Amino acid sequence: MTEIIDGEAVAADVRDAVAGEVTRLGDAGVAPGLATVLMSDDPASETYVSMKQRDCEEVGIESFHVEIDADAPASELYETIDDLNDRDDVHGILVQLPLPDHVDKRTVLRRIAPEKDVDGFHPENVGRLVAGDARFKPCTPHGVQKLLDAYDVETEGADAVVVGRSDIVGKPMANLLIQKSPTGNATTTVCHSRTEDLEAKLAGADIVVAAAGIPEFVDGSMLKAGATVIDVGINRVDADTEKGYELVGDVDYESAKDVAGAITPVPGGVGPMTRAMLLYNTVKAAGRQHDVEIELD
Repeated sequence: MTEIIDGEAVAADVRDAVAGEVTRLGDAGVAPGLATVLMSDDPASETYVSMKQRDCEEVGIESFHVEIDADAPASELYETIDDLNDRDDVHGILVQLPLPDHVDKRTVLRRIAPEKDVDGFHPENVGRLVAGDARFKPCTPHGVQKLLDAYDVETEGADAVVVGRSDIVGKPMANLLIQKSPTGNATTTVCHSRTEDLEAKLAGADIVVAAAGIPEFVDGSMLKAGATVIDVGINRVDADTEKGYELVGDVDYESAKDVAGAITPVPGGVGPMTRAMLLYNTVKAAGRQHDVEIELD
């Protein structure tokens, strides 16, 4: 019987733990604060930022939001980041991606103070992650680790395949899986658009993390019986629904769930964990900046 990995339930546990740490910070005179910056007219980005603001309110984190016109010069965004870096009441900064074409993403990520980079994308934080001394683990890969741990998925000695090599998910996910840790020690292969014979790589995988950004790219015929399948993808595809579309992952869920030992649904799997781990990182950041020990795993 395939086990359905409930990301909503695990995320709720993370939020409860974060709320407890927010209370402890408050007792020390610290009110953790997260600033979100939106420079886009993309409805999906606007929705995602609104969800993050609601998450903050739920656990007691102060939420600050800045909207910048998508046609504004890049310098306006850079100056906004500089201002947030200097604010003592802002402990974490998240600039919502994607950005307009005239704004250089790498410049933006480097502009955020590393100690406030709760996405974990600043080069300094990436380097610390690779070195095994992470200040912040990127939210989605860390959320995947939490799911694996919550469902007692054995990573030590397991063969893991990460499908996708993005800076946001694929690369940090592989780094976390290979590191010496209770949720690491896996033998990890990273596959991508130039990988030959992907099916052969997947056929031997005990753990599959699908993060290619291609709807239903991995199907049940590619999987090893009993594999744990973590579907990071969330894609809109045309469908005969009231909205005119439906959300699907990078895995063909219907065929995969008949083969997998455990699998995340879309939605309700990795997505809630990504948002929960942002709160986790924000509280960690506040504790470090005020020299208050945070008791989160």
